[in-house]
Amino acid sequence: MKRILLLLSFIISFGTVSAQGIGGAAPAGVTGRITGTIVDSITKTPIDYATIALGRAGTTRSTNGALTDEKGAFKIENIAAGSYRVTIAFLGYQTKIIDSVKTTAAKPDLNLGRILLAPNSKALGEVVVTGTTPIVENKIDKLVYNAEQDVAIAGGNATDVLRKVPLLSVDFEGNVSLRGSQNVKVLINGKPSGSMANNMADALKAIPADQIKNVEVITSPSAKYDAEGTSGIINIITKKNNLAGVSGSVNAGVGTRQNSGNLNLNAKTGRLAVTANGGGFYSWPQTSTISFKRASNNGTQVLSQTGKSESDRLAANGSIGADYDFNSFNSISSNLRLNGFNTKVDGSNINENTFGGAPVVFTRLSDNSIEMNGFDWSSDYLHKFKKKDQQISFAYQLSHSVQLNDYTTDFSNTVIDEYGDNDADNTENTIQVDYTHPFKKVTLETGVKGILRDIVSDNRTRNLNSTTGVFTPIAARTYIYDYNQDVYSAYATLGFTLAKKYGIRAGARYEATEIEGDARSAGTGVSPFSSSYYNLVPSFVISRTFKDYSSIKLSYNQRLQRPSLFYLNPFLNSADIFNQSQGNPSLKPELSHNIEFNYSMFVKTTVVNASVFYRRTNDIIESFILPTSVVDPTTGNTVSGSKTTYRNVGNNNSVGFNFFGQINPVKPLTLRGNFNVFTYDINTNSSVVVANTNSGVQMLYNGFLMGTYAFPKGLTFETFLITNSPRRTAQGRNPSFNMWNLGLKKEIMAKKGSIGLTVIDPFNENKNFRQNITGSDFTQTSNFSLPFRSFGMSFSYRFGKMTMQAPRKKRGVTNDDLKQEQQPTGNQ
Repeated sequence: MKRILLLLSFIISFGTVSAQGIGGAAPAGVTGRITGTIVDSITKTPIDYATIALGRAGTTRSTNGALTDEKGAFKIENIAAGSYRVTIAFLGYQTKIIDSVKTTAAKPDLNLGRILLAPNSKALGEVVVTGTTPIVENKIDKLVYNAEQDVAIAGGNATDVLRKVPLLSVDFEGNVSLRGSQNVKVLINGKPSGSMANNMADALKAIPADQIKNVEVITSPSAKYDAEGTSGIINIITKKNNLAGVSGSVNAGVGTRQNSGNLNLNAKTGRLAVTANGGGFYSWPQTSTISFKRASNNGTQVLSQTGKSESDRLAANGSIGADYDFNSFNSISSNLRLNGFNTKVDGSNINENTFGGAPVVFTRLSDNSIEMNGFDWSSDYLHKFKKKDQQISFAYQLSHSVQLNDYTTDFSNTVIDEYGDNDADNTENTIQVDYTHPFKKVTLETGVKGILRDIVSDNRTRNLNSTTGVFTPIAARTYIYDYNQDVYSAYATLGFTLAKKYGIRAGARYEATEIEGDARSAGTGVSPFSSSYYNLVPSFVISRTFKDYSSIKLSYNQRLQRPSLFYLNPFLNSADIFNQSQGNPSLKPELSHNIEFNYSMFVKTTVVNASVFYRRTNDIIESFILPTSVVDPTTGNTVSGSKTTYRNVGNNNSVGFNFFGQINPVKPLTLRGNFNVFTYDINTNSSVVVANTNSGVQMLYNGFLMGTYAFPKGLTFETFLITNSPRRTAQGRNPSFNMWNLGLKKEIMAKKGSIGLTVIDPFNENKNFRQNITGSDFTQTSNFSLPFRSFGMSFSYRFGKMTMQAPRKKRGVTNDDLKQEQQPTGNQ
């Protein structure tokens, strides 16, 4: 901690010294100032944030400048006597040039008075941005998918958008993978969200696709980012208008499987901007079926289940934020985001078990409920120095979430039922300082950060005698567990350009992690522990651009993956007594080494992006099934069941290739395709025993093909096909996934609104998801079938009359250091 405070003091001192020397020594002789006021030539209202550039008369090079304030006024200081050229520019207005502006030693101060700036002849009362940005951009450290350029995403949610992003794949439960790895961090506007750490799949479904501006896939994060996310970072940027006035949009979707809605409002006047939105989704109750069988290798024990379950999901989120610019150099912002979801699954299963040749048949009824509510509040202050691109920011974020996990199990052949409740409370405080200093040819970025996490897991498990109505607590599984994780970090990066063709960014990040965990009640079987580990993670990227709009990039970085609450929670869920689940608070973080070589090309409407990569992950965390002793509710005998938990199973080596391409064979038709192929080669730890059938190098793949045709009069048709191979683990194979979508969209109401129709898998009423697991002494197979074919209709409308304003600088807390939950497959 002392090292962090020392570095923080250095950064503040360095910024203070730099600020004192911003303008440099004043030139010899008398200097003056040039002032004036910029107003709209038609409305005669002041124009704030207009750019004033000053250069020597007869040249086009600018040597000084300023921005206008909210009254349209500007002031350029330290002007030596001479002749100058003043250029005034602002988006949506015609650029104005005033040449031969003269100051003298006798009259060093010059007031240009009121300067009229005329709107462009093509400017409209309402600003409409047309698609000049390519749908995919390749930058030095990330790939950007511009979702707002995709005309066929209306009515969907963030999951639908991510399925179209190169390098990514999303399975049927909403679990996101980057180049085949689910160890990825998802941010919203550069900030973490408690909902993502608790249940990423439902959190993504609550974000309407219409609100997403673009998606950044950061495969080579610089040292400025937290070291978390072994495969990379996904940053979802939502739409935010830099427009004066009041504007907004409303979006709604109704379908045979789920419904969604969202309202977005933006207001900006002068230096104050306020944004608010709220939305969510609800899935109609759907009935799924499952068949399950696990058999010991010697055949003495067979567990067999068939059954069905009814599930529904409800999710909602909302946010309100405000930004205020005190002047051109100081600004603050604050944002509050609320989120919540509820999932209920009610199941009925027929169990046909065999223990030592004796058959046992009974019916198990189960009710499961998972509810999460939370908020993320962030505030930050940004100070820009007079030197271009020099700035310092201070940010704070408080995140809090409460997750309730309850279940009830009723056995048909016994009067003893089981009730389980878990309340998990997660509080996270983050503070960070970032400083940027541009030198002549090199830009330095440095900063410090502290994250304090406090998790309290309150577990209550009890038996109910349905005859007497008496509850009996299970002492060993009724306790409160405290888990504290503190992360302190500091970083420094250097970025520069060589010969206008080569871009280089190099840096390192040091992170210190301190962990403590303990149960408050004795005799719980959960041992207290503490751990500390320290990591220095380097990053390096070099890129080279060519004249034909193509570029190549080589990068290396190390990444960490700390387990989040979902993986750590020691609550034992035994809704199915023979198939239990429990987190593991003793998990170690994953550490990965990543090397990537990338080529990208953009010519007119043709886009090509191809990469080869290597990733080695040490102490990889995977779901793991272990044998456990349970009491048969029918006979009272102790028999063997299973417990699904999480373990650091070993080291994985992955080599892969990715290709994305886009082409327009004819003007109205756009074809896009993405294909990933990669290996899974696990070397398990000595403490992890797996079957030989799961060893060796496994080849995996995923990809999509998409075609869009733009008809006249705002009518667009799209077809979209995705496929994912089965996902491998140390114990077996998880389900594959494929899907075919058809969509039609029509612009209405002078292009302010649209209506759409969507069809998903029209020829498959149900989909089957098969899993095969092989342990050291058992084999397990399951098939989960759920309704999949769906039809939906969407509507969107935007309103408001606005004028252009200057864009705002991205800032704030960016926690991306936790391994986030992946939605389980077919749980009941």
